[in-house]
Amino acid sequence: MELYLKRQLFIAACVYTGQMLVGYGLGWTAPVIPKLQDPEQTPLPDVVTDGEASFIGSVLYIGTISGPYVTSFLSNKLGRKPCLYLGGGMTLLAFFVLAISRNLAMILTGRILSGLGTGIIFVTHLVYIGEIASTNIRGILLTATGIFGTFGTLVIYAIGPYVPYSVTGYIGCAISALYIVGVVFVPETPVFQILKGQEDQAKETLLSLGREDDIQNIIAAKQSIPKPTTKSEWFDLFTVRSNRKTIFITLTLGILQQMSGVIAVTFFATTIFELAGSSIEPNIATIIIGVTQICASCITPFFVERSGRKTLLMVSTASCCLSLAVLGMYFYLSEIDHSSVSKIQWLPLVSLVIFFLSYDLGFGIIPGTFIGEMFTSNVRSTGSTAVVTIGWLVGFGVSTAFGYMVSALGGHVTFWIYSGSCGLALLFSVIFVPETKGKTLLEIQEMLSK
Repeated sequence: MELYLKRQLFIAACVYTGQMLVGYGLGWTAPVIPKLQDPEQTPLPDVVTDGEASFIGSVLYIGTISGPYVTSFLSNKLGRKPCLYLGGGMTLLAFFVLAISRNLAMILTGRILSGLGTGIIFVTHLVYIGEIASTNIRGILLTATGIFGTFGTLVIYAIGPYVPYSVTGYIGCAISALYIVGVVFVPETPVFQILKGQEDQAKETLLSLGREDDIQNIIAAKQSIPKPTTKSEWFDLFTVRSNRKTIFITLTLGILQQMSGVIAVTFFATTIFELAGSSIEPNIATIIIGVTQICASCITPFFVERSGRKTLLMVSTASCCLSLAVLGMYFYLSEIDHSSVSKIQWLPLVSLVIFFLSYDLGFGIIPGTFIGEMFTSNVRSTGSTAVVTIGWLVGFGVSTAFGYMVSALGGHVTFWIYSGSCGLALLFSVIFVPETKGKTLLEIQEMLSK
């Protein structure tokens, strides 16, 4: 059994190299925007304005919104593995375009392509790991997305400020190439093989993963799954009771997750510390944030199978709510020029450290885990696409509006709005979110069908 466990962990590690690209792409703007606004470092003819900088960050979502639809179409036609290759190839092209960019149009093109690639990778990973992993470690492997994603963010936070602009793109190319090589060593998922009538191949895959006990369950489950077509997938998504509940739960959590402002903070972390007048050098503070994220993500998998998804989600959203409320209070005191501000210039860093620690401990990971666990097999790709797309549309709006909200409402109101969204997520989790810890995919379907 230990040998099979190691094989599943190896497969997850190969796949999750691509998750680094998701984090790297999200964090890319934090150290790069200051370079683009510095006449001595920018590769562009002119420095970018604040409005252009905000758009460079948020335009990533134009690509990410399209990515899941590519995955939804191809995943049930060609397989999960070809989608992994496609996502890696797209990000390789994206970061090459960013590395050689000499005008704003090229940077925007690279960001859109980066979003397209990472959108494909992100959704395919949720589906792929959900179908490969054994029940007892599925939660751990699904939550491990956070470890690799935040590690990618940490890489760009730690290296980006200290290398030329073009190098930030070439590092992305290197990670993309490593990911593509890693995908060579992973199998197609047994669920896709069953859906395509390849039962012998599915049995071989399950045996190689040490999941011989699941063979009959997966084959038996196929009897209740119609042959996948685009129409049947969307029909089942809204007519099957368990899928309707899953849409309601995962979509609500996804929207509130984006409204927490996490992407805006990730995009513009360095800028936020400059606005706050933090006593710690902004680039160093940003690196500390990255280290905090990776530490929290490493801890989460060990808690998710012990304390359960729901408990972890409630603790996480409560802490996020409080930390952002405190950050908003700091900006309010700064706004009214209170005398205490000079004594608590360390507070923005502490607040954001607690926020990211809390976020990556649950709120940033558990909703994605639910996506990989709750949908029925034949609509998992389509359901993931629908949920992630709408969430990312909200994220596009939040990240685009960030600069304008800070200017029009002030930092205090902006972060209080984000805090309120986390509070709503806590309330929603208490009332509507079920516990899926220790349940097989079939048991989760039965629970949601009641």
